[in-house]
Formats: sequence, structure tokens, C-alpha cells
Amino acid sequence: MIIDDEEGIRLSLRGILEDEGYAVEEASSAEEGLQKAEASPPDMIFLDIWLPGMDGLEALDMFKLRFPDLPVVMISGHGNIETAVDALRRGAHDFIEKPLSLEKVLLLVQHTLEMGELRRENKALRAAMEQSEDEIIGQSPAMTEFRQELAHVAPTDAWVLITGENGTGKELAARAVHRNSRRADAPLVAVNCAAIPEELIESELFGHEKGAFTGADSSRAGKFELAHKGTLFLDEIGDMSLKTQAKILRILQEQSFERVGGMHTLKVDVRVIAATNKNLEQAIARGEFRADLYYRLRVFPLRLPPLRDRTEDIPLLLAAFAARMNRRGLTPPLFSATAVEALKRWPWPGNVRELRNMVERAMIISEEDEIGAREFDSIQLHPSSISAEAGQINLDERLKRIEYHHMRRAYQKYGNMKDAAQSVGMKRSTFAGKFKQYQEKYGDTSPDI
Repeated sequence: MIIDDEEGIRLSLRGILEDEGYAVEEASSAEEGLQKAEASPPDMIFLDIWLPGMDGLEALDMFKLRFPDLPVVMISGHGNIETAVDALRRGAHDFIEKPLSLEKVLLLVQHTLEMGELRRENKALRAAMEQSEDEIIGQSPAMTEFRQELAHVAPTDAWVLITGENGTGKELAARAVHRNSRRADAPLVAVNCAAIPEELIESELFGHEKGAFTGADSSRAGKFELAHKGTLFLDEIGDMSLKTQAKILRILQEQSFERVGGMHTLKVDVRVIAATNKNLEQAIARGEFRADLYYRLRVFPLRLPPLRDRTEDIPLLLAAFAARMNRRGLTPPLFSATAVEALKRWPWPGNVRELRNMVERAMIISEEDEIGAREFDSIQLHPSSISAEAGQINLDERLKRIEYHHMRRAYQKYGNMKDAAQSVGMKRSTFAGKFKQYQEKYGDTSPDI
């Protein structure tokens, strides 16, 4: 695409490029160029700096915001070093001066498009690797049904509400929906609604203009704007305040908004995927969540089952985690059949995330190539210890019991405080002091953990 207000320049460049077999689009203003690029993004842009209305540098900012990987070559008849440096700093691919050299233009186009092709290939390879990392694993009936539902909704533009306990893989599911949608080449922008302070949520979602509040030294695009033509993932939507829920409902319905401190209305085309570990219907009954927002988001509900309801998938998950460790140059442990059966009996309150973390701990702690049920006892809370009383033990107490268990094993192995302390990464004095406290509290045997 050629964006220049001089018709002679556009015709000259167009003729040169079309003679070489390139398809060329042209625009006489930045606004026209942006509109045409929205309709059909080009592979490369020649952009004049001196334009009526929005100038080339402003347009460059807009192009880099909407099309981050699109190479933009700035052209100018009044070029100087400061302007060129400013353009390159803002993300321009290159800078050329008028009168344009035919040979230089063709060489620049060839190299730029070759680089673009390499970038796309690398992006595809990274996506393939990420897909293997993000794959939703499981062949249980519950997961088979979940994948079937996901396959139905992903190619559409329907909004999706994903529910499930912590650690079940809600973000992986959101990425799978986006990856298999018609928006896969556009951004997936994630927002953790629980992690953003209420006073900053508007700026985070809608962006702000320079000077809108103290510390706003420059304009900034919000998550909605960044997700234009793509997908916005609202994670932990159930933790959003009622005040913010009211604001976001209007934006979701109208798909238009103003930046904080701004007067210009921005329209976006965004698919929304929301996720929560809360029961939103109960939250509505308690007055903690808006019913109208719930039904706006819940066009197509997806529920991820907890790991305890699909324990037959545990061997597949263990194999997948082991393969990932191999790709990272790590040597994963093997789990014996008895250990796998023990893993299946554990209720997994932390779900798949807890299982993955346990495998990593096993790799660090285990000194054997294969982990059996006995070794599993030192890596994970043993299933045989599950009881009503165990459920009442608070996290701090449980961690203390686990720590004492490992300290006793180290002391039994080395027979002295110095080597035992070194093996668990403690100073001798710290080890001895804690060991004495734990002995007084739990006695000379490992406590139930």
C-alpha cells in the first residue's frame, strides 16, 4: 500500500511495483490508508511523513498499534536525521527520501517481504510449539465431551463463558477457542480481572489519553483496543466489582468506548471469552454479580471437569509433562504402576496444576529413576492420610509437617546435622533449631501429612 498525498508519487511507485508483479493499493491520506488496511491488511506500506490531516508519524503509531508486525517504510521529501530517528524509534521498518531510487525501492520491497515471510514461518513454528504446550489433554468421557463442545463453538464468533475450579485449565481452553477460530491470526489479549486494582481497571481496559490523571505521561491503548479484530479473554470475571461490571456491560453491548480523559469514540470488533472459578448464579443471588452481564457473557457455556472426576487421564498427563521436560533438557522421573494408582486416589484439590507441580517436585527430590508409592509419600501428600481431620489442618500446619518429614529423611540418611542441613538447603543452626522444635511437637516419627 502506498499512502501519499502526491498523485505523481503514487502513480510512479505503483507502476514500478506492478511491473514487478506486485498487487498495489493506494491512499491519498492517512485516514483513507487506515480504513483500507482495516478492510484488507497489506504485506507492506510506503507512508509519506507530510500528509494533510493526520501526519505520517501519527499514522505510523496507529498502524503499529493495529498491525504490530506490518512493516512500514517512511518516505519524505524533507527528510532529516531527527525525523528518521524518530520514525525508526516509533517502529518504522525503514526510511527513504524523495526522489525515490527505482533500484533501491525494488530491493527494499524484496528484502522486506522476504523478512515478512520468515517472520510468518517463525510465528507458525512458535504457534505449533505453543499448541503442544497448550494442548488440552485427556481421553476420559468428560474431556471428550468438553473437546466436542469446544470444537463446535470455536469457529464461530459466539461469546464463551468457561467455568471450572482453579487449576483445571481455563486459560488453556480460552487459547484453544481462539486458536481454532477465524480470529486466530489476530491478538488474544488476556486480562486478569482479579489482579487489577479497581481504580486502574478503566485505564487498563479502555486506555487513557496523555494527562488524563497523575502519571499519565503519554497516551496508552487499553485491552479492548489491543484486542481489535481478535479475542479478549476476561479471566476471573467473578472477582470484578459491581461498579466495573456496569461499565464493562455497556462496552460489551455497544463495542464502542472512549479512553479515560478522551473525547473520541473508538469502535472495536472483539470476541469475548470469560472465565471464572466462582458459581456466578449463586453470586447473582447474593447481589455480587449482575444478572444482565452474566447472561450477556453466557452465550455458550463450557465447564472444565476437576481432575478427581477424570482420574483415568492421569497417565496421559504424566506422559505429557515428561515430554515437556525432555524438550527443556530435563530428565523426568518415571512413575511405577503403584505410584500411578496412588495418584489416582488423591483428590487433587489443585487439579492439573497441582499434578504438574508434583511432577516437577518429584524431579527435584527423587534420587531414583523410578518413583514408587513409597517415594511418592515424600513428594506428595499420601492418599492414605486423607481423613476428615486432615481436611481441617490449615496450610501452614501442613507445610510444617511436610518440612519436618523431609528433614527427618535427610537426618536419617546422613546421620548428622551438618550434611542433612546442606542437603535440604538450610544453615546448620537453622536446621538444628527447627528440627528440635518439630521433635518436641511431633515426636521422633514423621507426622501424618
